[in-house]
Amino acid sequence: MNDNSEFEEFEEFEKTGEFGDISPTTLADLLGRGQVMDIGVRPLWPSVPRVAGPAFTVRCPPGDNLMLHAAIHRAEPGAVIVVESGDVDYALAGGNVCAVAQRRGIAAFVTDGVIRDLAEVREMGFPVFARGVIPVPGTKKAVGPLNSPVRCGGVDVDAGDIVVADEEGIVVVPRVRSGQVLLDARAKAAKEAGESLDAWEAAHRARIDGILRDNGFED
Repeated sequence: MNDNSEFEEFEEFEKTGEFGDISPTTLADLLGRGQVMDIGVRPLWPSVPRVAGPAFTVRCPPGDNLMLHAAIHRAEPGAVIVVESGDVDYALAGGNVCAVAQRRGIAAFVTDGVIRDLAEVREMGFPVFARGVIPVPGTKKAVGPLNSPVRCGGVDVDAGDIVVADEEGIVVVPRVRSGQVLLDARAKAAKEAGESLDAWEAAHRARIDGILRDNGFED
């Protein structure tokens, strides 16, 4: 019997890379509010480039960052490390952790916690989406599993789900739906690209006027 696992992994990698051309706005239209992280998880420096990659999930209890520090040596290049943090009182990572993650090819950190050494992170250009910055480091004591389900920014994230993030927001595409979502997103983007502003305005006006009329509005 042939082992197709390597081929399937290659297909997954190729598909993940193609999500880099899809805006979180387009994905949000397709997936709905439940797959979009809340506005508190945001890029920590201006003009962060769009990132897209499979989630490598981490859970850190309050005041502790051990498993994130472990994850940077275990996540594959191209992964987005997604961290469920126990609080916003202690930093999960700093400049050196981000530098090592960047050197290993990790695409970004996405966390509902906080980091420190923002100036260093900004200067190196490593994408971090988080709730903010604090100079106090966490401890390194709590051992836990990696790549278990987490909840970050109000969204449930499983290992291998595709995370797409930029200045517009962060969307999590469930891995089991990623193929169809990619096809639908491409079709939607192509349709919008081929529509002139005049055509969009006419359709928009007709739709809005119809809603107003159906609800008893009179000019």
